[in-house]
Amino acid sequence: MQIVADENMPLVAELFAAHEVRRLPGRAISAGDLQAADALLVRSVTRVDRDLLEGTPVRFVGTATIGTDHIDLPAMAGLGIHVASAPGCNARAVGEYVATALAILAAEQGWQPGQRTLGVVGLGNTGRQVVALARALGFRVLGCDPFVCQPDIEQLPFAELVERADILSFHVPLVREGSHPTWRMADARVLSGLCPGAVLINACRGEVVDGAALLAALHSGRDLTAVLDVWEGEPRIQPDLLVAVALGSPHVAGYSQEGKWRGTEMVHRAFCEFFGQSATTTSGRLWPATDLEVQLPVAGDPGARLAAILRQACPIPRDLKALRDSMSAPDRGAAFDALRRDYPPRREFTAWRARLPGSDPLRQTLAALGFRLA
Repeated sequence: MQIVADENMPLVAELFAAHEVRRLPGRAISAGDLQAADALLVRSVTRVDRDLLEGTPVRFVGTATIGTDHIDLPAMAGLGIHVASAPGCNARAVGEYVATALAILAAEQGWQPGQRTLGVVGLGNTGRQVVALARALGFRVLGCDPFVCQPDIEQLPFAELVERADILSFHVPLVREGSHPTWRMADARVLSGLCPGAVLINACRGEVVDGAALLAALHSGRDLTAVLDVWEGEPRIQPDLLVAVALGSPHVAGYSQEGKWRGTEMVHRAFCEFFGQSATTTSGRLWPATDLEVQLPVAGDPGARLAAILRQACPIPRDLKALRDSMSAPDRGAAFDALRRDYPPRREFTAWRARLPGSDPLRQTLAALGFRLA
């Protein structure tokens, strides 16, 4: 059986060793590459539609991502092609990204998490991780999701959430039509309704936030902070908006090694079920061992020390600098893609150990965030 796979998907060789696998750059996969393929394995950069797959022998498409907005699902159904995704595979990684961004902003802007209310828009796998980690940091959390009943989270209509939350963090799929569209749901009207000192975080899909409206709001002199991991028009993002954000990155919030490994494993299980094969049960046994240890800052208040620790595991300021530096490249789109392709390995909090004395006030917080204590 022949498989065409995005070259950036990990563990493909190990999990699909019984098959012929051809690795290609995700954005460059074409119909010509699939003329002998039974299955296609992608990430979010590959647009999977009728033009790509009609007339090919492909029967299975697996995307190692939580969303499927890069796949034309009605077209796949019409072609009789089975589609599988990996919901929740990188939810923990995105949650840790948001927690790190919040810790950095708290330290830099001089406020305490207990003084702020975080509004989480979208309470699926990722949103629930954000809620759990934000609570571990001490935030009061409100939610908004018309499709999810989460009894332990106070939920509000979106308009009311905008009024009551100091921070908005978006974790929704990109939906353009229907009763609850998310395309540009953070538009000029919503941005104008945010309270002074508000923080807006987008780590789901770039088009959920109206980039032009956000740039105008940031340039207006309003007290507003933006954190963007995703951008309208990727990979050719708006340089002026990149300059204006407080923190940003090249669509890598979910790029933990564990998240990538989970994504490929979930696609592999779906592939085996579809083709009637026995799946390899890894339970993480293919994941490389780690002995990572955080360097503990000895000076500073607890908030500054916490931010310094978290940014070792999730280096958002490093990623922001790399992204801004890439804007001087002749082809900014190619540079954006290269940052994603060559992103340095990042392990989740549970892979890190922190040696703290028993009296250290950060012990409880780090334990709640998943760090191993020594």
